[in-house]
Amino acid sequence: MRSRFLVPLLVLAVAVAAQTPAKKYNPPRMADGHPDLQGTYDAATLTPLERRSGTPLVMTKEEAAKQEALAVAVKQQGDKSIDGDRGAPPKGGDGSPGPAGNVGGYNTGWLDTGSTYNVVDGQKRASIIIDPPDGRTPPLLPGRKAGESAYNFNIVGFLQAAINARPRPTSDQTESNDPGLERTPGAYDDPEARPLGERCLIGFGSTSGPPMLPNYFYNNNHQIVQTADRVMILTEMVHDARIVRMNAQHLPKNIRLWLGDSVGHWEGDTLVVDTTNFTDKTAFRGSTPDLHVIERFTREDAHTLLYRFTIDDPKTWTKPWTGEYSWPESKGPIYEYACHEGNYAMKDILKGARIREKEQAAKVGSK
Repeated sequence: MRSRFLVPLLVLAVAVAAQTPAKKYNPPRMADGHPDLQGTYDAATLTPLERRSGTPLVMTKEEAAKQEALAVAVKQQGDKSIDGDRGAPPKGGDGSPGPAGNVGGYNTGWLDTGSTYNVVDGQKRASIIIDPPDGRTPPLLPGRKAGESAYNFNIVGFLQAAINARPRPTSDQTESNDPGLERTPGAYDDPEARPLGERCLIGFGSTSGPPMLPNYFYNNNHQIVQTADRVMILTEMVHDARIVRMNAQHLPKNIRLWLGDSVGHWEGDTLVVDTTNFTDKTAFRGSTPDLHVIERFTREDAHTLLYRFTIDDPKTWTKPWTGEYSWPESKGPIYEYACHEGNYAMKDILKGARIREKEQAAKVGSK
């Protein structure tokens, strides 16, 4: 008789087990009882901020494996030695993908673009944005202009295009129209008119945020140091350090900071960081100083932090939008990012602008 019930009982047991929720991770805790989020994390990923229209959030294992293998192959190809006797690129670059139209820059051996798509809940993600459901930023309000969206692209496609770019003509061949040096009033008159990222004052691509995003280039590490009343988030790119004041009030509205004013509190085991008081010097994708960012940091397991953010600027987008991606633990240390030590680029940029002005004035005078 017992055999009559053996199979049904096994089926029932499997069904009950499948319905039983996974045991919630209990993270290590600080002396105050809150989760210990401290550690170094690597945010490098192939997953872009936005995904192509009409594509699902979750990638199939096959598609993810295909794209990840392509990324490895592209990097290996880009790491190959280049010809030391190659000709110089034309003035202003040849217009192909790469730094400044391929006038010169890092090869892929210097880049850390990530090698895998981000994993959340065991699923490979095709975009960081999860709301709106289409994985795209909401429409801009009338009159608003999208800001700098550098590094928001498919890195595999970008690297592949750069490597497969048409052969560069040598410097004695036809020059380009030099579009990168078009005169913009004031752009090259004052070092403070140049972007903060170019001046190595803060990281480019919103690496330190908020929101804190991958830059799809290099130096994607973050380190969290935590006490009962302060949380410090150090970003490797340009060694930016955000100080989150716990259970505090925001600064007066007349005090504005490049990275905003971050105030934190705990909701269960999640650190919630509320940031306001931005300036117009660090506009995120065209946002205004009224930008409001809420971030959530949660330990998923002993080696992974889940980072989620919500963007709200009623003067820029038609509605708030949300993204999330995981930060795997990094075993290595964060090294100093000494961006401008011994860097003569700024002086040369301004000097070049003065030389060009003289050349243009001489042409006008000769007519």
